[in-house]
Amino acid sequence: MTAPSHPAMSTSTLSEAESKELVKQYGVPLAAEHIVSDVAAAVAAAASIGGAVAIKLNGDAIAHKTERGLVRLGVSDETAVRVAAQELLAAARPEDGEVSLLVAPMVSGAREFIVGMIRDPQFGPMVMLGVGGILAEVIADVAFRPAPLDVVTAQEQIENLTMSDLLGEFRGEAAVDRQALIDTLVGLGQLAADHPEVMSVDINPLIIDRSGRPAAVDALVEIAQETIEATTATARPQPTDEQFNALFEPSGVVVTGASSHPGKFGFVALHNLLAAGYSGNVYATNRSGEEVLGIRTVGDVSDVPEGGADLMFVCTPASANIQLLEDAAQRGVRAAFLTSAGYGEAGDEGRAAEAELVAAADRLGILLAGPNGQGVVSTPASLCAQIVAPYPPSGGIGVASQSGNFVSSFLNLSRSTGVGVSRAVSAGNAAAVSVADYLDFYSRDEKTAVSLAYIEGITDGRGLMERLAGAARHKPLVVLKGGATAGGARAAASHTGALAADDRIFDGACQAAGVTRVQSVEEAFDTAASFATQPLPKGPNVVILTTAGGWGVVTSDAVTRDSDLTLMQLPDELLAQIDEHLPPRWSRNNPVDCAGGETRDTIPTVMGLIANHPDVHSVIYLGLGIQSNQAREMRSGRFYPDHGLERIVEYHERQDRRFAEAAAELSIQTGKPILVATELALADPNNAGPAAVRASGRLCYATGDRAVSALGHMWRYARFQERRRS
Repeated sequence: MTAPSHPAMSTSTLSEAESKELVKQYGVPLAAEHIVSDVAAAVAAAASIGGAVAIKLNGDAIAHKTERGLVRLGVSDETAVRVAAQELLAAARPEDGEVSLLVAPMVSGAREFIVGMIRDPQFGPMVMLGVGGILAEVIADVAFRPAPLDVVTAQEQIENLTMSDLLGEFRGEAAVDRQALIDTLVGLGQLAADHPEVMSVDINPLIIDRSGRPAAVDALVEIAQETIEATTATARPQPTDEQFNALFEPSGVVVTGASSHPGKFGFVALHNLLAAGYSGNVYATNRSGEEVLGIRTVGDVSDVPEGGADLMFVCTPASANIQLLEDAAQRGVRAAFLTSAGYGEAGDEGRAAEAELVAAADRLGILLAGPNGQGVVSTPASLCAQIVAPYPPSGGIGVASQSGNFVSSFLNLSRSTGVGVSRAVSAGNAAAVSVADYLDFYSRDEKTAVSLAYIEGITDGRGLMERLAGAARHKPLVVLKGGATAGGARAAASHTGALAADDRIFDGACQAAGVTRVQSVEEAFDTAASFATQPLPKGPNVVILTTAGGWGVVTSDAVTRDSDLTLMQLPDELLAQIDEHLPPRWSRNNPVDCAGGETRDTIPTVMGLIANHPDVHSVIYLGLGIQSNQAREMRSGRFYPDHGLERIVEYHERQDRRFAEAAAELSIQTGKPILVATELALADPNNAGPAAVRASGRLCYATGDRAVSALGHMWRYARFQERRRS
């Protein structure tokens, strides 16, 4: 699904001089320069500046000077200035309009950035920062934030650059004046707020001189002839908590269109409801009044006892649904989930029917979930009202998805990992209740620790982000986004526009809102499961404990690649403590490689020393299950249980269970995340090690990389919350 772009509109660009005058008012640092009209004046201006100068042809209709060869750099004597000025004036075209010459001192520095603003049709004005110069679009290391932005947001935007190390001391040049850069970003955000007619601002390059001070040597401002605001959608009233309770914790459920045929939705929905152990009232409708799965059906919803059910699960064709809502409201139903297709996804006629359906639900005071959805799950109520499997274990993850298939994916992962779900809903067409509505409820729901969402089409980007930000203020929110909007990259007039890919804009909006954005189903679930079962880290310092060197090396690389985590150098006192429990050949470094020197109590003891050190914020433990892996071979071999194998098998499996239990207990005791990773979580989930992690209610990560990815997201969310509180 794609979102609409701005309609065709008339735009114009300010001259470089006019552009610079505007951005100067908002704190953008500019190099001193002179605007002159002829060659003699250019020579005089260069003489007054002294040293090498840059000379450009300036005009209202001139945008990309470099591409047209309208820039002369490093011009250092009177003759060269005169020649350059003559050549530039001669290069003017009739369509350039009135032209002049811009003479400025040469600003030199080894680092160049690009800053700007673009007015996105979905997300509104966005401020951009990136690595600049002529390779800006090739490098494409950029970060966006919604405008206006505060100082904290500007700091986070700077840190978000992959090449943020460029801001430190670099090749003998001083560190960048961060405050000046922050002021520039905040100023551009305010410019966007004050001037809705400005469609984009492009400042490239922003050169950092040897002293670390930034100076803009080029600026381009694009103006719309009419004011264009970001797309907004008409806000619907949000469902009440009473309506959500009817959906997620109903006292009774009526399934319409129940069937005795095991292949029909009406059979599957009733089966899943009963099989999951729902203990409330259960009713079902069937025209024949036959018995289905032990439930004596009634002919119509109007035959259900008044107050007997507050949730209706609809498996009937679209044509019957308006009357169903009318009858259900009379019997006290406050929420309805519709699996019926043939609505908004089916063209104009379907959209009209959907609008009629929503209007009826609103009039009757019924929360309308769907239509064209797969169902709703609520483990606190043992509710599995859905037309697909599976039913997950109970836990703290609240799932809301525009795609029913992704609900199934997350529930399958919940079952396989043992990390449970509180609520899950397939929003379907989201005709009346959006994914954001469900997330808003989850943020207040005491049974939900973290929200996990899949979203596709975006019709009101800024409105959506306001809702997501509100939810993320209360609890972690993990978002997986599918598809891309089409309207964001307006590259006609600026490098800023060319770099404004919609995905980068959405990413920046998420980061500004404290929303954890992920790129895959596995990353989404790993991260949500971590938020649900681990304490948040109180800092970036990570120590890796491993029973084999290679695993530790690869996981160390992953920590190092995450710009927000730190592979902590072990303090001398911690080294000395570990020395007492490991052989001399151990790594004496982070990762803590036990080097095969483990005895019965080594892993729990060393893990405890690491976790209890005040400078350690998180621990990743690698190698769980090795002993049980050998035990499996012994147990399945032809020599078992003789030759002492029975005893050693039990010992190996008991040890791995101890290690897993120690990780969970130490995490609870210290309030620090301790993440356990082994490929056996997937390769042999019945291995005693991963099985014990699942029994503790925590996630056993399939690789060290996946553990690091989740930990990085946790630390960024914790830091975001801390910064907002300070």
